[in-house]
Amino acid sequence: MPQLVFADYAPQVVWLTITFIALYFILARLALPGIARTLGARENRLQGDLAAAEKLKADADASLAAYQKAIADARSQAQVEMKKVAADMAAEAAKREAAFTEEVNARTRAAEASIAAAMKTAMGDVRGMASDVARQLVTRLSGAEPAAGDVATAVAAAERESR
Repeated sequence: MPQLVFADYAPQVVWLTITFIALYFILARLALPGIARTLGARENRLQGDLAAAEKLKADADASLAAYQKAIADARSQAQVEMKKVAADMAAEAAKREAAFTEEVNARTRAAEASIAAAMKTAMGDVRGMASDVARQLVTRLSGAEPAAGDVATAVAAAERESR
């Protein structure tokens, strides 16, 4: 093994030093600047990507805040509209109920008037029938026909007593 020959030891150290220095200058002048440029470009790209990510995150947060505000505004507007529609519906229902009540009242008044007229007519018919029945009864029992005025007066007196 040539490394263990001590007579060749000094030239090996010299050549090792020369090779080391040459390799150092080659690396320092050629390879290391390229590696440094690559590392610098990588660092710049990472910093740019981080800045872009932060900007995108800020934009996304702003968009989310705007979206949430729009949703909240839409909800409040919907509630206002719902309250307005409910109030309109209640007013319309009250208006219809009032119209229905008025119609029912008018029908009730008309029915009461009709009933009163029918009752008046019936009462007039009852008086007339009562007078005829009383005249026929007196005529059959007594054989003499009473005067129409006397029978009407007697029926009216009987009617007053029954009330």
